[in-house]
Amino acid sequence: MDKGVLSYKNRLIKLLDEGRPGNVMRTAYDTAWVARLGSIDLPMSNQALYWISNHQLEDGSWGAPEPMYYHDRVISTLAAMTALCRRGRRTSDREQIAKGLEALERMAGGATRGLIGDPNGATAGFEMIVPTLVAEAESLGIIKRQGDRILGRLSKLREAKLARLNGRTINRQITMAFSAEMAGPDYCNLLDLDNLQEENGSVAYNPSTTAYYALHIRPGDPAALAYLHRVVGEDGGGPIAAPFDVYERAWVLWNVALTGCCEEEEMLLHCKPHLERLEAAWNVGLGVGFGTGYSIHDGDDTSLVSAVLCTFNRPVDLEAIYSYQEADHFRCFNLEVNPSISTNVHFLDVFRRLKFPQNHPSIQRILGYLRASRVGDRYWHDKWHVSPYYTSAHLVIACSGYDSELVSETVDWILQSQNEDGSWGYFAPTAEETAYALQALCFWHMQSGSVQKSVIRRGAAWLEAHSEPPYPALWIAKTLYYSEWVVRSEILSALILAEQV
Repeated sequence: MDKGVLSYKNRLIKLLDEGRPGNVMRTAYDTAWVARLGSIDLPMSNQALYWISNHQLEDGSWGAPEPMYYHDRVISTLAAMTALCRRGRRTSDREQIAKGLEALERMAGGATRGLIGDPNGATAGFEMIVPTLVAEAESLGIIKRQGDRILGRLSKLREAKLARLNGRTINRQITMAFSAEMAGPDYCNLLDLDNLQEENGSVAYNPSTTAYYALHIRPGDPAALAYLHRVVGEDGGGPIAAPFDVYERAWVLWNVALTGCCEEEEMLLHCKPHLERLEAAWNVGLGVGFGTGYSIHDGDDTSLVSAVLCTFNRPVDLEAIYSYQEADHFRCFNLEVNPSISTNVHFLDVFRRLKFPQNHPSIQRILGYLRASRVGDRYWHDKWHVSPYYTSAHLVIACSGYDSELVSETVDWILQSQNEDGSWGYFAPTAEETAYALQALCFWHMQSGSVQKSVIRRGAAWLEAHSEPPYPALWIAKTLYYSEWVVRSEILSALILAEQV
């Protein structure tokens, strides 16, 4: 066996044994909400406030340092300035707010125009939450009255989304619970207050929403505060969600499965505990959500876990898979306004692994939807990730040897967009995107067509040299984020595949 493959496999085994869910980056948005809890839990609030004070970016904004993503920066900056205004008392806090305001003025137009032009480009709940944050910032005198200005116009998009509730209130079974803070202190009538909280004390497994609940809905709620103490880091920073274990385990195992190593007895032994956790999280006929026990199941995690279970020869729940089928696509969530392209790609991947024929009605439904959603006949963008390499690479993998014609031009696009140093990246070269490109090209080479080995060798060499964190935040929730455990598995998966070509 090639020494390189053996080394990468050993590193992957170590990652399975030593890695664990929870390695999700801390975000300014979630931390800012925790910082507001000064009247409820002063020590935790002070820690969060200190985190906010120390994570303002050079341009005055808050959010992920890389890439510069308007929606992430706007929502994070609004939340951070509001927290500093409500809790801060120092001259330095006022100076940070002033710098944040300057940054916000520069960014707001780009974020809102982008949302109106392409709703899939927004962070989750952006149009729901920002109007509430803007109203609060106005009342505090941080920003001027928006009215018909660019941030003020978001209220119309918010009203359109709320109309889909059709008179219902938001409870823990409705995805809008993840953005429940959009109700603010004055519109609690939008929330089903007695059926909003999860068994673990959180609202939607989300620190920002839970902090809002502990501040405005059930002030000082012991279960909500206990949840926050469990998930907020020692440095005071809060993650985008917790627990996030189903999502993290499923992606790590998906990347393992892509290499073919899952057929080896030693690798199977190390994967087994994670497989058992995924099976235990499964709800028959419904699937899974991103965290064990979370009330809301979704098509993306359900399809991903189904693909993993199929590859590891575990039973697949077809009833759950078909429960996400719509007339012309597969949905991610109930009541969603914009379908997820990557969710459809991952359902297609499940059907491929189950060896369904290409003319199967469900497959034709997905393929028709994907053909209609392609950008310039070359690549796909999705609402859960900022990079087209994520969605496009996964579609190449799902279609290789199955419907190669659909993605042949996408393979050409990946090849043509490689940087001279061997890397790939939509905004700038990144290890994560380079791993996606390599996974797709290696899979294509082995299943559908040939790829020059020099392309793969250059990409692998760059990836090996840039494989260590920190990584840029390329995944989309209410803000940008990444899981170190997941990104490491993507990198090792790509390097193992490159050695096999």
